[in-house]
Amino acid sequence: MTIASSWIDGAEVTTGGQAHRIVDPATGNDVADLALATPADVDSAVASARAALPSWATATPAERSAVLAKLAHMAGEHSKQLVAEEVSQTGKPVRLATEFDVPGSVDNIDFFAGAARHLEGKASAEYSADHTSSIRREAIGVVATITPWNYPLQMAVWKVLPALAAGCSVVIKPAEVTPLTTLTLARLASEAGLPAGVLNVVTGAGADVGTALAGHSDVDLVTFTGSTAVGRKVMAAAAQHGHRTQLELGGKAPFLVFDDADLDAAVHGAVAASLINTGQDCTAATRAIVARDLYDDFVAGVGELMGKIVVGDPHDPDTDLGPLITAAHRTKVAGMVERATAEGGRIVTGGMAPDLPGSFYRPTLIADVDERSEVYRSEIFGPVLVARPFTDDDDGIRQANDTEYGLAASAWTRDVYRAQRASREIHAGCVWINDHIPIISEMPHGGVGASGFGKDMSDYSFEEYLTIKHVMSDITAVAEKDWHRIIFTKRSGAES
Repeated sequence: MTIASSWIDGAEVTTGGQAHRIVDPATGNDVADLALATPADVDSAVASARAALPSWATATPAERSAVLAKLAHMAGEHSKQLVAEEVSQTGKPVRLATEFDVPGSVDNIDFFAGAARHLEGKASAEYSADHTSSIRREAIGVVATITPWNYPLQMAVWKVLPALAAGCSVVIKPAEVTPLTTLTLARLASEAGLPAGVLNVVTGAGADVGTALAGHSDVDLVTFTGSTAVGRKVMAAAAQHGHRTQLELGGKAPFLVFDDADLDAAVHGAVAASLINTGQDCTAATRAIVARDLYDDFVAGVGELMGKIVVGDPHDPDTDLGPLITAAHRTKVAGMVERATAEGGRIVTGGMAPDLPGSFYRPTLIADVDERSEVYRSEIFGPVLVARPFTDDDDGIRQANDTEYGLAASAWTRDVYRAQRASREIHAGCVWINDHIPIISEMPHGGVGASGFGKDMSDYSFEEYLTIKHVMSDITAVAEKDWHRIIFTKRSGAES
């Protein structure tokens, strides 16, 4: 199947760039063929977004809300198509796409349809005796956004919807290996009544199209979700023109289990949170830091449960774990696991690829890892959980914070004071208590440190896409203001 690679000015565009195949990572079979976009296509998309901006930015909140509400309805009606596209391009299990990715995305669209009408600000009032002050919240302008391959639809929605609700126009570059649902989202938005040029899609490689978009002189904000290394390059490109950036980057989430935790809950939580989306999730539990008294039982329990995980065809609803995104990525994950044993780690289960076509890798638990080891410190982005014990609460929280990342974390305890301490002292944008992974549209997502800055989802994300303008109006109708005396003194009569 040959498809158009881009959506510019309200229409499909077949670009003249390099030929590219979208491949099903579970089988290696072709899903679609397209020609990648070029930097010239980025120029066209940005020009389209710039031209469309004034009318969309000045549309009433109710008008924008109506379009987005219709988009939510249409995305729900096309959920089976979106699920099929997401599974075929990513290899994620159909159960995950059906019960998490697609309904979560539809809910997020629906949330921002409503949020478009509820911008908040400080009350208009006389904060000085002679003036009325009011706040205007205005669209920042043209938004350039670059999204990753692990959650193509969700990440597109997280970036695009608050921008549209705020009155911005958007140019989005999805990962070239997973563009299908982003292109479908753009088409559905057009059918829902979104004016041409307000949402544009350019499918291309990061090295040329991503760089051209991030460093484009005529965008106003650059948002990015992906690895920390690439995020720093995106920020450097945007800095050439002083553009605002919002970055959601990598993670190395601690899974902190205190000695009073419900062991069964922690075991099940660790397996689910480390294997979601085959571990290709920045918030996935990757470092199990467990009280020494529970450590052996925790390791045994996780190893046993991981051994029961069904790995296979992602289209089969009984499958728990799909493939990694590419064979090259599987090689990277396998290499890190192999090196872990040389660094003192003990493979409890997994540590190998199953005898299946595609880029599969077994769920893997590595115990007794050293704090300095690669698998403990670096993002693996695969179905791999590492574990090590801690001695007391201070040591556990120290280990949890012993990372450059700060996207997400969880603490497992029955003690409310321990839970409160963990939520205060663990450095992360999200801390779960006795759970790990759930997200909701009403609450923000984003990290600190090497995990980036700024928020996706929730009303807080509007801060990324709006500028705040202070309007101060004189209410005295007096020509000679009292404050003028600090600049000059009124003098009567002729100068002598």
